[in-house]
Amino acid sequence: MTEELQIKGTDYLKIAEQFALNGNVTEAKVFGSGNINDTYLISLDTLDNRNFILQRINHYVFPQPQLVMQNMRIFTEYADQKLKNIHLDRRWEVPRVLLTKDGFDHYTDIDGSFWRAISFIQNSQSFDTIQNIEHSKEVGYALGMFHYLMGDLSPEQFADTLPGFHITPTYLQQYEEVLPLHTNTNISEEVKYCLKFVSDRQKWANVLENAKAENKLPLRLMHGDPKINNVMFDISTKKAVSVIDLDTIKPGLIHYDIGDCLRSACNPAGEEIEDWEAVYFDTDLSQGILQGYLAVAQDFMTENDYLYIYDAIRLITFELGLRFFTDYLAGNVYFKIKYPEHNLFRALVQFKLAESIESQAQTINRIIADLQDCKIN
Repeated sequence: MTEELQIKGTDYLKIAEQFALNGNVTEAKVFGSGNINDTYLISLDTLDNRNFILQRINHYVFPQPQLVMQNMRIFTEYADQKLKNIHLDRRWEVPRVLLTKDGFDHYTDIDGSFWRAISFIQNSQSFDTIQNIEHSKEVGYALGMFHYLMGDLSPEQFADTLPGFHITPTYLQQYEEVLPLHTNTNISEEVKYCLKFVSDRQKWANVLENAKAENKLPLRLMHGDPKINNVMFDISTKKAVSVIDLDTIKPGLIHYDIGDCLRSACNPAGEEIEDWEAVYFDTDLSQGILQGYLAVAQDFMTENDYLYIYDAIRLITFELGLRFFTDYLAGNVYFKIKYPEHNLFRALVQFKLAESIESQAQTINRIIADLQDCKIN
């Protein structure tokens, strides 16, 4: 065990051993940069399945973690079977849910914490920013493959583990509830910028929910958090091999996934940057991602799906900024932070990115139209 994990007072070795069916645990170390769950990479002393991922589910975010596991198992078991019946010219893997020695898909410790284990995608790596255009196409391919693998599953089979998640009007309501609690009259210029940014876009923020209500966009299954660092790349081939972090699979609009993927991947400056005014949306990268995505997804994309892609990119960027800003005003109760203004700067990054998207609306829509024409022709 590492020194860091021992200091925290939790017996990670004992917990990890609940899932170690073949071999002994030799090491546990903090893994990844997620803002929600606590994640550790567990090493075993065997040649096969040498590593797996151990996670403590955040009960505040996921009050019913059993339903999270139910959704994950339905998808991963179905996708695994589907992959066996199709021919791909590349490696592609779906993370597997690992069972405990007692045959359960989770373990509850003496403190009531909910733990689960997932197979580790060996010989792979993730990135926080896009490396080049080919990389962007692979990110798009990964999301397209993910949607393809779950395309035959009915949304009714899945529990809504996060009611209101990616429903922008709901986040606006939460924002309005928190706003009066922020009574500091000596507010900074950054806070003033955020307040005005939200105010100017409130009436537009239900664009995708209106489209769903009007049956212009169908209810499907979505990943819920397809940001760039949830795409795993083969270390040797440099090709995408998996999409991970499956906690947020649920019924919804695939446009939230498309928008979130482009939002996270087309910001070369990255999300954790204090120089928020340097942030911009790279349309060349967006074209690469959409090319890669549509190479897989064009068969199930409708005309309306294309019409709402730009709105999805703009909306999801605004939405995440709104969530960060609301959490900042509420006292940082949802997202993990490293300093008191962390969520404020996260919000500023997203709002600046949304501004860049808005300023390039014509270019983005032209890219979408050109790609749609390629499908038709």
